Amino acid sequence: MDSMPGAKNNAAMSTFRDYVRVLFLRKDTLMVSMAAVLFSTVIGAMLMTPLYEARVKLLISGEKQVQSPYYRDIFDERNVEKSITQSEIVISEPVLTRAVRALALQQRQYDYEKKYATPLKKWVIETQHAVDEALADKGKASTLDGEQAAIRGAVDDLRGRIKVLPVRDTNLFVIKVRDLDPREVALTANIVSRSYIIFDLEQQLAELTLKYGNKHPSVIQLSDAINQMAKNLNEASVSNIDAIGPASVKIIEQAEIPLRPMKPTKSILLVLGFILSIFFGITFAFMSEYMDPTFRSPAQIEAELGLPVLGSLLRTKKREGKLVRTYPTADRRTRLYQLLCDQLYLLMKDKGIKSVLVVAADGGEKPSDIMANLGAFLAERADCQVLLVDANLRHPSIHNVFNVENTKGFADVIEGRSAVKDVVQEVGKGLHLIVAGNSELNPALLLDSPKVVETVADVLKRFRVVLLDGPDLTRYRDSLSLASLADAVVVIVNEGEARRYVVKSILQPLVDRKVNILGIIMNNRTFPIPHFVYEKV
Repeated sequence: MDSMPGAKNNAAMSTFRDYVRVLFLRKDTLMVSMAAVLFSTVIGAMLMTPLYEARVKLLISGEKQVQSPYYRDIFDERNVEKSITQSEIVISEPVLTRAVRALALQQRQYDYEKKYATPLKKWVIETQHAVDEALADKGKASTLDGEQAAIRGAVDDLRGRIKVLPVRDTNLFVIKVRDLDPREVALTANIVSRSYIIFDLEQQLAELTLKYGNKHPSVIQLSDAINQMAKNLNEASVSNIDAIGPASVKIIEQAEIPLRPMKPTKSILLVLGFILSIFFGITFAFMSEYMDPTFRSPAQIEAELGLPVLGSLLRTKKREGKLVRTYPTADRRTRLYQLLCDQLYLLMKDKGIKSVLVVAADGGEKPSDIMANLGAFLAERADCQVLLVDANLRHPSIHNVFNVENTKGFADVIEGRSAVKDVVQEVGKGLHLIVAGNSELNPALLLDSPKVVETVADVLKRFRVVLLDGPDLTRYRDSLSLASLADAVVVIVNEGEARRYVVKSILQPLVDRKVNILGIIMNNRTFPIPHFVYEKV
């Protein structure tokens, strides 16, 4: 009963460790993604000029002094439709033109923002203005004079800084205005709302004038109200009575000077940018891992190929051509070789295997170094006679590891020029070597000759363990011939280099021939998680 929770916890920890491994393995992608997002956030913050927002709240409830089918239709509509109608009136040309003239917005220079902007934003403003000037079609005659064009531009700019929002389930709506200066934004919001009220009163005045004429007391009273409102248009604030006025839309709440800029502020933007950088960094790291077509872990190999991983070997820099057994025994690469050889020896002993063909899945790594070290460790640790045969007749290299000449060897025995006993060299305690030798014949035809079978049978009588070094499976079919002669095959797969679909395709001929694939050696293995972190996760 107690073992079940423990097993679950171990499985969860293993999964978490896999996630941590991806982050450390893809740390370059993680850091670049985070840096890109943070850099963009910092640039965005440097380009951001603080904006202030002021709001005026209005009520659609006052009755028109003259009822007409037009106005009755409005008040018979739903609240949302009334608010939409009012919002369109607020940003209409007559309302905004009066506000622009009252605020003298047409006199604002192109670099108005520079007063509040950062140095980088100032440079952007100047650059943009220079580009606009350069692209301007100076030869085209304008239908508007300078004053009219300036007012039209100011109206468009003000319209872009205004939002009209209804208050849900009420007859209220809010006019929101944004600007760079807190005092200016409050004044602008109040003037826009009063300009809107004046426009509403002017509509009523037109109706009354048509019905009663210019001398009617109601017309005179309404005209005086419009004049009074126009006088108060530029005032920062007016009394509540004047704000409410006789219009059908009442100002319930006038704009106040905002105390702080709109969110997000630069500090909030940077914090959000940092959080997003972590999110995108982790996302791109896992996307990179998911899209990687190569093998990155023993678990992937076992899941994709259905073959056991016999062991892993570290990625090296310039240790090729040197026996690992010459390294310090505490060296991690040495310990991994010891574990691999122990595993291989136990499997061979358990299954009665004497000969093993060692081949690389691709051409990225020659197996000669690995096979030489396997032979050296097997000869020492298993205390048995081990023979290494360089059967890679196309690119022989194992002789370089032991610093011997590639003279008479395997090819000479197959062609009948030498006997097995004449080409065997002792290269260590219990370790012997047959080099590839030289031949002018096609290696594929040579390895298919009956003499190869006789040679392998002969050496198996003389030695307890025989390791054959064959060419990689990607470019040549020589190893297929050798695989049928050996008791088992061990395939070397390079982490981060061998593509999964390629390895599957090149192993398929071995499977079709019912070759005994003993397992996989994962070469160039990386352990990205630092040891102190690995212990914790």
